[in-house]
Amino acid sequence: MLDATMTQQLSQYLAMLREPIELVASLGDDAKSAQTRELIEEIAALSDKVSASFDGTHERKPSFVIRRASDAGKWVRFAGLPMGHEFTSLVLALLWAGGHPPKVEQEVIDQIAGLEGDYEFEMYFSLSCHNCPDVVQALTLMALNNPRIHATLIEGGTFQEEVDRRNVMAVPATFLNGEMFASGKMGVEEILSKLDGNAGARAAAKLADKKPFEVLVVGGGPAGAAASIYTARKGFSTGIAAERFGGQVLDTVGIENFISVPYTEGPKLAAQLEAHVGEYAIDVMNLQTATKLIPAARPGGLHEVQFENGASLKARTLILSTGARWRNLGVPGEFEYRNRGVAYCPHCDGPLFKGKRVAVIGGGNSGVEAAIDLANIVGHVTLVEFDSKLRADQVLQDKLRSMSNVDILLSAQSTEVTGDGERVNGLVYKNRETGAEHRVDLEGVFVQIGLVPNTEWLKDSGIELSKFGEIVIDTHAATSLPGIFAAGDCTTVPFKQIIIAMGEGSKAALSAFDYLIRNEAVDEVAQAA
Repeated sequence: MLDATMTQQLSQYLAMLREPIELVASLGDDAKSAQTRELIEEIAALSDKVSASFDGTHERKPSFVIRRASDAGKWVRFAGLPMGHEFTSLVLALLWAGGHPPKVEQEVIDQIAGLEGDYEFEMYFSLSCHNCPDVVQALTLMALNNPRIHATLIEGGTFQEEVDRRNVMAVPATFLNGEMFASGKMGVEEILSKLDGNAGARAAAKLADKKPFEVLVVGGGPAGAAASIYTARKGFSTGIAAERFGGQVLDTVGIENFISVPYTEGPKLAAQLEAHVGEYAIDVMNLQTATKLIPAARPGGLHEVQFENGASLKARTLILSTGARWRNLGVPGEFEYRNRGVAYCPHCDGPLFKGKRVAVIGGGNSGVEAAIDLANIVGHVTLVEFDSKLRADQVLQDKLRSMSNVDILLSAQSTEVTGDGERVNGLVYKNRETGAEHRVDLEGVFVQIGLVPNTEWLKDSGIELSKFGEIVIDTHAATSLPGIFAAGDCTTVPFKQIIIAMGEGSKAALSAFDYLIRNEAVDEVAQAA
């Protein structure tokens, strides 16, 4: 199962085990069970602290439990093979079960251990899903630190009948005590915030104790990370308040245009951004959703940002970098069938539509790339484009047109996603040249029609927004209000690219520096400090 490189890496990691662990497998007579046995035997052979048995009786076969030998009450179960993107998750499960400390704050571990109640998690992942490992690892951490939390992590391709029966049409998909709990990427802190009713109040109280910053960055994507590093290097007290650190980069698969790095992936780049920010005295406040901006009354005064949990932060300057999100179609059926056939991440959810018929809405680079990827997995792809021509790069168009299981509809306006009450069964579109309506029978609709800036919270702030909701900035990244700057995909800067966002974040930081050295703090700042 493991190649030479993986075997060597795993051997090095298993040398870090502090306590013996047990692998207990439940296997059938199928090929996947044979592969699971092979994997477990290979793992056990690499360390005398790992023992393996194959007498498990769990109904999901193949599956195996990882647990500490001295504390069998804390365990996590993998159903199917955790390879591909999940190999790291497997390694971490082995290490954590063996007593190697996780790289999370002790406060988080204490919060997990302090949860009351019984929690039975079942989570579905695909081996190509780049969003799934965060959820897999979060649930693994929780299960191995609280005996009343159990986690079964299920590779959907191995249990396709179960996936179909439970209408799982997007991953990661997480069930709690038999009911749908969440769909999409979540970290351990996000899961805890949903389970722990007092988490929001504690977070708000923690923010209330913070002194005003000289620079507060709102948003933790590439623009926000770059801005915070630049202002911290200038010696200013800097904070980042982010809904999720990494932003939309976390949802990006392959990145091939980040200059000097021929190829990387979004989650890897986000981790590198977080590590770089961690090299400086930057106060990172994650899971903070901004809801209101109250500008300073005069230059040099304090701006205030209020958050969803009731807390607020103040700062002499602000850098707004809240990014953007996928644009919705806005047609009947889209919301009703979201995660039941309507999807936004072809790389994550594509494997769930193997052999089926799907549509991709959008003829730009994202849409055409999605159609190409899906055509290698699904039975048939219909690409639907509103315009009279595709807007993607010609090399992508040529590749798409060379594929035999792809149809391209131009001048086609999507008007409705249809379903049977449980899942998608078709797409209705109007031919914009003839006015005639048509219906395509299919099982999935992937929406790829651009971005919407995350700026709704600024509409009553006095900051000028474009007709598209973007923050209007000048050549120095300054907004219409003194001391408030903005950068990245939430602004009017053309071309929404990671490398441009980083440059704009750096520019905004330098402009904030210039503002701070030219404007003395007024009395209210001195009193607040």
